[in-house]
Amino acid sequence: MKLNAFGDVCLRTLMLLGARPDRQMTGRDIADAVGTPYNHVSKAILELKRRGALDVTRGRNGGARITEAGLALSIGQLLRDLDPQADIVDCTGQDSPNGRACPLLKGCRLRRSLARAREAFYAELDGTTVADLTGPGPSPVPVTMLPMPPLPAP
Repeated sequence: MKLNAFGDVCLRTLMLLGARPDRQMTGRDIADAVGTPYNHVSKAILELKRRGALDVTRGRNGGARITEAGLALSIGQLLRDLDPQADIVDCTGQDSPNGRACPLLKGCRLRRSLARAREAFYAELDGTTVADLTGPGPSPVPVTMLPMPPLPAP
């Protein structure tokens, strides 16, 4: 199972901000820290704000900060919501170059099995929150080790 790019950017943003919930960061700083283009991060910030996961302040001293709701956000539910792809495999031909549906579509059982596997993937992540990924405990790559820009002067 592969995450879509938008879900990946949203997770990176949440994990970075979740590692230091007291810290506010600009979209550019987040983009630099997670190695993602600024315009992709901007879209992720807007979506996460819409979901109540981030507080966003505009202006010279503006930026994004994770909320309590953002820390409690289920990874499985977030990824499920952000993935617009209905099926793992395009059986209908909608996205294929020839535009034709698979000739095995009517009697195919694979499509249903793949849908169950996809849901099992998300279900496994349902019990994991952003706080679980960023809080204290063993981590193969400590999120807190990512470069953080200095706080702006008051």
